[in-house]
This record gives sequence, structure tokens and C-alpha cells, in this order.
Amino acid sequence: MKRSIYLQPTAIFWDRSGRRAIDEPDIPEWRGLPLAGGRLSFAALDVLTRATPETKRRTIVLGDAFSGDWGREALAAADILEELSTQRPRIAGLSLDRPRIMGIVNVTPDSFSDGGENLDAEKAIAHGLALVAEGADILDIGGESTRPQSDAVALDEELRRVIPVIEGLCAKTDAVISIDTRKAEVMRRAAAAGADILNDVSAFTHDPDSLAIAAETELPVVIMHAQGDPKTMNDNPQYDDVVLDVFDYLESRVQACVAAGIPKSKIVVDPGIGFGKHLHHNVAVMAGLSLYHGLGVPVLLGASRKKMIGQLCNVDDAKDRVSGSLATAIAGVGSGVQIVRVHDVKETKQAIEVWRACTAGTEKGLD
Repeated sequence: MKRSIYLQPTAIFWDRSGRRAIDEPDIPEWRGLPLAGGRLSFAALDVLTRATPETKRRTIVLGDAFSGDWGREALAAADILEELSTQRPRIAGLSLDRPRIMGIVNVTPDSFSDGGENLDAEKAIAHGLALVAEGADILDIGGESTRPQSDAVALDEELRRVIPVIEGLCAKTDAVISIDTRKAEVMRRAAAAGADILNDVSAFTHDPDSLAIAAETELPVVIMHAQGDPKTMNDNPQYDDVVLDVFDYLESRVQACVAAGIPKSKIVVDPGIGFGKHLHHNVAVMAGLSLYHGLGVPVLLGASRKKMIGQLCNVDDAKDRVSGSLATAIAGVGSGVQIVRVHDVKETKQAIEVWRACTAGTEKGLD
């Protein structure tokens, strides 16, 4: 079901004053509300409504959001504001009061950037440990490439690739382990092997058993937006408004997860850069990232080395897109994204730490 209005936080800044709550009384001037309960705050909102031929957008300062007459939208606006400002709970034991880095460990021969480099289990384990040493908070283990035009991998082969890696990493590091899979049985076996998070690019729509299995594991989940199957998803993607359509889809999948028994406190959303989206769709979603905080759950951004960067900068080799990847990571954390999924952990960590210090105006107390 499509919403009647959407609220996108703007005028986002590092608030150096005391924190404020929506229902705090007797405040003479509203300077900002905490964005998802984090260190960033927002002082204005873009109010979006669907219309033909284009979405209507108007900007209001935060004070007007409380004093203005919302009419029949008053309840919806109040609910969205609550979702936008409420602090997010820990995910797999990780607090989200600072950006978290998810390092990519592809145990595949055909991933778009590093396919074949870590197909051997021992190499994949060593790569994962190296990413932890560089600053990764989470390791995302994947045994099936979901790049555009990729072929599906048989269940037994995917299990053969990922389970030894998960077991090996769990024995050697305390880092959070995520399994990147669309298959229910891989989820079940990965959870038994020690995985802490289930990351499904199909948002539990690919395998009819996956949602029930995910609920049974009681693990946190990442649900991503994608239009179509990886084999054909970028052939001809169509949207009325890609930013709002992605929001609606993710909202529906959050509701499906909750209905299946997965608490909202254990759900993370990913807008799915590059999944069923052309360049103009991807940059629109990047510009709209702060809107997705209105879902009331943490947001993950996975734009590392992706084709969007190559198209914008005329760079064919994915490994030459590190600088562009850092730019997308900074754009993400500047919009309040809580988790960035990246290939280049050391570089990303350095970029985020410098950005945080420069934004906060201090080198102290940011951990």
C-alpha cells in the first residue's frame, strides 16, 4: 500500500547541543531532532506526495512540522516523525551510535569485483580476518553472486562454499558474521554454523521457506530492495518514483517480516543500489537515503565499486572505483546510514573517521 505522504529529513547536521525528544515540553526554539537517535540531527523536512506526472515536494523547517496544520495527514506525519527520530536498538550486539562497516567476503568465482579471489575456504577466512584487522565490524559471507546477469548457484555448491568459511571465522574472530544468501536451507545451516545476521537481497521473496526459517533462527535480518531476478533485473526496470517505490517495497517487507515473527528491532533495510536500477535510479536513491529512516529501522548502504561509479566517472574496472566508493560511503553516513557494506575496509574506515571528526569539530569522544 502506498503512503499518502513521505517525510525526508534535510538540513542534517552534527548537533553539538543537548539531545531533544519529540514530546519534550516548553522548548522555545526547535534546532533539530536526532536522526534515528544518532549523533546527527535534522532541522527541516521535505514533504513528498505522489502526483502526476512528478512527485510534489515542499520543504518545511522543523518548527512548522509541529505547528503547521497537517489536516487528515496529522497522524501519519506524527508517526513518521517518531520513526525518524527514535534511537535504533543494537543489531547482533553492535550499537549503532556510530557507522558500522560490513566487509565483503565473496566465496564465488564470478562476483563483479573480486570473483575467484577467495574461492578457497582458507583464503576466504584469511581475507575475512584481514578485513577485521582493518576495522570491519561485520563480515558478510556470500557464496552466490547476485551481480546483474549472474546465474543461480545450486544449493549444495553454495553450502560447500560458505559453511566452512563461517565455521572458520567463528573460531578465529569475535566479529559479527553475516550470511548473504537467498536460500532458506543456507540460512538454516549458516545459523547453526555460527552466523549472526541473515542478509537476503530478495527480502525473503526468492525462497518460499526463507521467511519462516529466518524467524526460527531468531537472528537479525537485512532485507534489500531489488526489482526482478539478478539474471534480468537491469534489462528494463520501471518505476513511478524510484525513491518512493523503494520505500513502499521495503515497508511492505518489514511488515511481512514482523507478521512472520521477526521483531522490528531485528530488521535492517537496504535500498539496493544497482539491483534493478539504472544510473538515474541509483543516483536518485542515493539522494533520497535519509527518507528511509522513516521506516523506523537501521539502513544499510551497499554501493561499493558498483557500476554506478563506473558510469559516472568512466571507470570500467571495478577495482579502480575505490575513490568513488569512498564518496558513496561518506554520502551514506552523512545521511545517517548506520551500516556501509564495502570491499575496501581500511580506506572506508579512514574516510569515515576523518569525516566524523571534521563534522563534529572535535577529535575526542567519537567512539
